[in-house]
Amino acid sequence: MSRSAPSALPVFISSLSKHYGAFCAVDTVSVDIAAGEFLTLLGPSGSGKTTLLMMLAGFARPSSGSVRLGDQEVVHLPPHKRNIGMVFQNYALFPHMSVGENIAYPLKLRGVGRMECGERVGKVLDLVQLGGYQDRRITQLSGGQRQRIALARAIVFEPRILLMDEPLSALDKQLRETMQIEIRRLHDRLGMTTISVTHDQREALTMSDRVAVFSRGRLAQVAAPKDLYERPVSRFIADFIGESSFLPVQKVSGGLAYGGQLLHLADAADADLPEPMLMLRPERLDVVYAGQAARDENTNMFNGTVRSVVFQGESLLFEVGLDQGDVVQVRQSNRSQCTENLPSKGERVDLLLNRFDTRIVRGEG
Repeated sequence: MSRSAPSALPVFISSLSKHYGAFCAVDTVSVDIAAGEFLTLLGPSGSGKTTLLMMLAGFARPSSGSVRLGDQEVVHLPPHKRNIGMVFQNYALFPHMSVGENIAYPLKLRGVGRMECGERVGKVLDLVQLGGYQDRRITQLSGGQRQRIALARAIVFEPRILLMDEPLSALDKQLRETMQIEIRRLHDRLGMTTISVTHDQREALTMSDRVAVFSRGRLAQVAAPKDLYERPVSRFIADFIGESSFLPVQKVSGGLAYGGQLLHLADAADADLPEPMLMLRPERLDVVYAGQAARDENTNMFNGTVRSVVFQGESLLFEVGLDQGDVVQVRQSNRSQCTENLPSKGERVDLLLNRFDTRIVRGEG
């Protein structure tokens, strides 16, 4: 089955809101999701992402707005009539049933015959790389295996749309990262429209075609992972996606300045943003001994003193106090040719930032 599978449906969410008394959990959210797309809803706890997913699944009734699956309005349709697969945070597997019985459960609810049930269970187990596990008990499975069984049960009846609520949160870091790749590969193979919820930014960037970032019940930005990381629209997004330091800049004749020095910007239009802040990604900065580099039109330079150097395995993290009083972090690769001549705590340094990595974000939001 390819990514453009005929069973995939687009999802159209229009002005969707959910109120609990005076509290607004989801505030007039609108987003179109293409057939076969993998969209992740990302945000801190209480931002509204899970509430939106529950409204898509039919477990919560919107206060206002519209949800269309293809051409069908489903706001008033009960969950079992939406033909949506669902993977829950705790997997919601039945401990008294075998693996095969768990996966076959949605097929039996739909009146699928015993022989066909067996065939489809076998095929979907092969798909999640657990062939031959039909007779295992749920208590005999590891966390990663339970996650795959929950996924198999959600897709065995070939739903039009797959929803996942924090599907990897119960797994340890290494297994979680492995499963991110496996779920993405499975999505590419099935071509199913997939909407997932997570608070893990790396998971969202790894698995998604697009990421929808939530803040206080509203959509703050919807973009492809690379665009979201490279071009966040606000300090909130830049702070939530990846690591960042922020410097206050001043509007001057000719653009923006920090510490009296005019900044060379990647995009001159950034100078018109409200409450502009300079976003510094730690891995985009280079640290050198003071005076070793010259200023030029393609490089921004900041002067300061190393406060600390922290060894983090694959990288070294520098904390540098700038002469203007701000503190920034710099991440350097832990390779012998890169670290032999790096400064130590207390030494004067210059931080170098290529103009094409010089991004301005708006301070609010």
